[in-house]
Amino acid sequence: MRGDAAREHADCVTRHGVTGPPAPERQPGLGGPPGAATGDGRAPHELDLVLSQAAVAAIEAVGGYAGGVYLRTPTEGLLRLAVLAGLPGRLFRPWWRMHVNRPFPVAEAYRLGRAVHLADAEDSIRRFPQLMAGLPFPFGSLYVPVAGGGERFGVLAVLRRATPGRPVDDGDRHRIHSVARRLGIALGALSRRGIRVEWGGEPLAVQLPAALTPPVRTGRFTWNLGSGTVAVDAGMRAILGVGAGEFPGTIDALTEGLAREDVLGLWALARRTADSGRGISRRIRLPGPDGRPYLVELSGNEEPGGRLEGFVLDLGVAPIIAELTDRVPRGVLSLDRLGRIVHLNQGAETLLGRGRPELAGRVLWDVFPWLGRPVYEEHFRAALISHAAVTFVARRGPDDFLSFTLYPGHDGVTVSLLRSDEPAQEPPGLPGEMSATGAPPPGGPAGTPIGGTGAPDGQAAAFYRPVALAIALTEAVTARQVSRVVTEELLPAFGGGQLAIYLLHERHLFLASETGFPQGFLDRFDGVALDARLPGVETLTLGRPLFFESMDRLAAAYPGIPLDAAVGARAFLPLLASGRPVGSCILGFDQPRSFSPEERTVLTALAGLIAQALERAQRYDSEAALARGLQDALLPHRLPVLTKAATVGRYLPGTQGMEVGGDWYDVVETGDSIALVIGDVQGHGVSAAATMGQLRSAVRAFALSGHDPQEVMSGTNRLLIDLDPGQFASCCYVVVDPATGLTQAVRAGHPQPLLHAPGGGARVLDLEGGIVLGVDAGADYPVTELRLESGAVLALYTDGLVERPGIDIDHGVERVRATLAACGASPLAETADRLIREARAAADRADDIALLLASRWD
Repeated sequence: MRGDAAREHADCVTRHGVTGPPAPERQPGLGGPPGAATGDGRAPHELDLVLSQAAVAAIEAVGGYAGGVYLRTPTEGLLRLAVLAGLPGRLFRPWWRMHVNRPFPVAEAYRLGRAVHLADAEDSIRRFPQLMAGLPFPFGSLYVPVAGGGERFGVLAVLRRATPGRPVDDGDRHRIHSVARRLGIALGALSRRGIRVEWGGEPLAVQLPAALTPPVRTGRFTWNLGSGTVAVDAGMRAILGVGAGEFPGTIDALTEGLAREDVLGLWALARRTADSGRGISRRIRLPGPDGRPYLVELSGNEEPGGRLEGFVLDLGVAPIIAELTDRVPRGVLSLDRLGRIVHLNQGAETLLGRGRPELAGRVLWDVFPWLGRPVYEEHFRAALISHAAVTFVARRGPDDFLSFTLYPGHDGVTVSLLRSDEPAQEPPGLPGEMSATGAPPPGGPAGTPIGGTGAPDGQAAAFYRPVALAIALTEAVTARQVSRVVTEELLPAFGGGQLAIYLLHERHLFLASETGFPQGFLDRFDGVALDARLPGVETLTLGRPLFFESMDRLAAAYPGIPLDAAVGARAFLPLLASGRPVGSCILGFDQPRSFSPEERTVLTALAGLIAQALERAQRYDSEAALARGLQDALLPHRLPVLTKAATVGRYLPGTQGMEVGGDWYDVVETGDSIALVIGDVQGHGVSAAATMGQLRSAVRAFALSGHDPQEVMSGTNRLLIDLDPGQFASCCYVVVDPATGLTQAVRAGHPQPLLHAPGGGARVLDLEGGIVLGVDAGADYPVTELRLESGAVLALYTDGLVERPGIDIDHGVERVRATLAACGASPLAETADRLIREARAAADRADDIALLLASRWD
């Protein structure tokens, strides 16, 4: 479906929703959990149906040719492709898994909760170079987060033709956002009914509707041979293009516009059918006045020369295509967009050595495994995504080559085949090659590629691995992030099951990261000296990688070495940066396997990239520790010990970047009262920290001078404007009398505090407030008075505690409020730790967090 017709249909879809009629609920015995479709022809589960309808609706809404839906998984931070429409899943296995912290548009849309619209390859490579490293083809794409009822479910993605120099228009944005919004509502409803909206298996393949073509029509007529009169039904009138009452009822009117030879053929068939006197049916195919082929079936009765019943079927263009391709002196086959064979001519049958009944409906790579070689799959990916013709030569046997030309379109790919001579230069490796141990090539269903997310079969994506991993490593700034990239990208890309990274320090190797090894197994190697005879040491001292195709070979080369498994293979890689030793990397495989020359070269090159990233990360970690030390010096080292009150403060720095932040808290004793202060300077870096230090000193000075809360805030505001640092800040200042509980509070653009009552329950305070500090010298900051009951807990915090990408801040405030309410009468320190526990567990925090709790008692 294209152009205005597609958009008109899409508008209808977005108006009426994407869920359609309610599907039966998932019942025990009707299949596994979501993502485990049975594929046995039964009706789809409700979640499957909702996702499939949304994917098709989104593709049609923006004139795309493929798309799908990514859903969250039980694994924190991991998305899986739940539905893939318009593309064969096998060719796109590298993109089945997506970590939300990776620099890909799907991950960014989910992580930040905002749509990503990429018009063309230039736009894509500027914003997401890793995406183009894995799919270096010209295409446009749109990614919209899917959320509902306060939950983030996943991302809706569509691929379409590139529009160079022309951004995604507002109409397309509106249509795909409408589909995503309705999908979020539908998934939210399923979630509330107890259906798990998550995915754990392979993506569902969905066939797209065909391009918009004229409808196939049928009609009937009754022909009296004696009188020559003809009666037609409404369908026949539609084929003839006449209205009710306009058909004159003659055979001449019925055959008007037909060629003379076709009229004679029809008359001859009619006479033979009528004269047979046996009630038989005869057929003839005729080209209509519009050039389209029609099948005419005539049924006679037992009365010679009597009446004939005629049935007319508009055949479309299929018979023409079939006959045309059989006349072409080369092989021609047609695939749908899922890679299934829908047609092949006689030439293709001869070249491929298989007949139509055997091949029809089969997936190309299933029946011809030699076409599953990664470089050939890359050609099919190029055609399906770029919609440009692709030509390549494939080796079928030792001296048997076929030339393929792929012509992609909206509904599939037409493939032209010819015998070919051996190409001047053939890509490395042999199709279906086996290792020396008899194991298949690396990779497979559990693999994950460097491209970010999953991994290809065999050696797929080997051509872009170094580029993609290099990009990923340049974005990893800490040693922990480098280790995570290597674990998530490198290990599964080669089908490995274990990985360990050792770093060199004072001529000893220390374990920095591990995954997949038995618990505690690697402890015995932690801190080994460089003179130890171990493969993980010698790979570094010798400066070359060591490959062992089986554990027997490893044991033979290093007698007495402890082994973690009886079978498998190991690769030991030296981590060298500009000739300097950094450490070593160990890759483990669960089954014996060989390492081709190409794999050894790629792994050695990737080890160099990892070493450079780790060396850079070690410098970064040292500088970050220094920066955090500076920030800690600006915060209070301890809070005052009070008689009838207690305070507890917590500070949690962000994990993205090493720049210091501008969040702060303080407690100031002012005579018989205490002043609670919390604030947040805009931005990060030395400037923000310096401004934070000045504001903290200013608030403390005003408070100790006996100024009331309004004067403290107004004076600090004017001071910040006079300093003119180019920054503004939010602040909350609360003065409490511990003896009476009388409290005065003033707020400058800061989040509202929370109050936990001694009898249980917590609420958000409604304090009057003014604008942030540093904007308007005449700003007014009204004071709110309240009484803090004995045993109550007052919670002041900065927005880093309640903000999450893609989630409304009100949901974050409600989450913290509920946690505070659940703390009950817990000790203040325990309550503070519980409030920031979730934030502390997050691997990536864009903002710092400051928290200040206060309580009083009679």
